[in-house]
Amino acid sequence: MRQGALRYLLAPGFFTLRWWEWGPEDGAPVLCVHGLTRTGRDFDMLARALAGQGRRVLCPDLPGRGASDWLPDPALYIPPTYVAALSHLLARLDGPVDWVGTSLGGICGMVVAALPGNPVRRLVLNDIGSHVPQAAIARIRDYLGEMPAAFADLPALEAYLRQVHAPFGPLADADWRHLAETSARPAASGSGLVLHYDPAIVLPMRAAEPEAMDLSAFWGRVTAPTLLIRGAESDLLPAETAREMARRPQVRLEEIAGCGHAPALMDAVQVALVSDFLAG
Repeated sequence: MRQGALRYLLAPGFFTLRWWEWGPEDGAPVLCVHGLTRTGRDFDMLARALAGQGRRVLCPDLPGRGASDWLPDPALYIPPTYVAALSHLLARLDGPVDWVGTSLGGICGMVVAALPGNPVRRLVLNDIGSHVPQAAIARIRDYLGEMPAAFADLPALEAYLRQVHAPFGPLADADWRHLAETSARPAASGSGLVLHYDPAIVLPMRAAEPEAMDLSAFWGRVTAPTLLIRGAESDLLPAETAREMARRPQVRLEEIAGCGHAPALMDAVQVALVSDFLAG
C-alpha cells in the first residue's frame, strides 16, 4: 500500500485530496469511494484482492475525512464538492475506470457515471439507489448528533463502531479492530481519541429537516454495467427501489443476508462478488 495526493480547486482555494493505493501503477484502475463518516481504508481487504489480480486500486479519503484536508466552510461538505475533488483524480488517471461506491461514494459514482463523456466502465453501487427515504436520512442525522465527543481509548472507539455500524454485518473481531484503528486520530486535547473526520461534515445534514433524496435524474442517465448490492435489512435502499433499478438490462442486483446499511465488503464472499463483476 502506498499513499497518493493531489491539489484540487474549490471557490475558497486549493485543498489536498489524499488516497490509499494498491497494485501495479500500470494496472487498470479501480476507484473505491467510502461512505459519509468513513475513510478509504475501509476498502483494504477488497483493494488487496483486486491488486492481486493486477488492478490498480485507489481509495480516496473524501474531503474532511482521514488524511485529506478539512474545508473552511461546513456548507462545502456536500456531494458536488466531493465530485469536484474526485474529478481531479479522474483527470489524472485520464482513461477508463471502474467505480466502487458505498453509500455517499455510490452517490458520487452515480453522478459521475451520468455525465456525458464520463470514464466509468463498470459501476458498483453498495447499498445506495435512485431514491433514499426520508426516514433513513433522519436516522443517520440523529445518530450523528449523538456521537460522543471523544473516546478514552481504542477499545472504547471500537465498541462505538460495533454499535452504530452493526448493519455492516457479522464482521470478524480483526475486521472491527481494523475499522477502529483506521477510524481513530488523537484528540486535539492530547487525551483520548476521536473519529478521523472533521465534525463539521455533519452540519449540512443537520441544518435542515431531512427530506427524501431523489437521484433518479442521475440514475436514468447511467449506462455502465452496474452491480447493485443491497443489505437485505437496509432502510436506505428499500427492496422495491432495488427491484425497480434492476429492471434495466445492464443492472445485476445482489442482496447480502444479515446486513443493513451497508455491507462492509470485507469478507471473502462479498470481495469475490465485486472482483468477479469487475473482471467481467
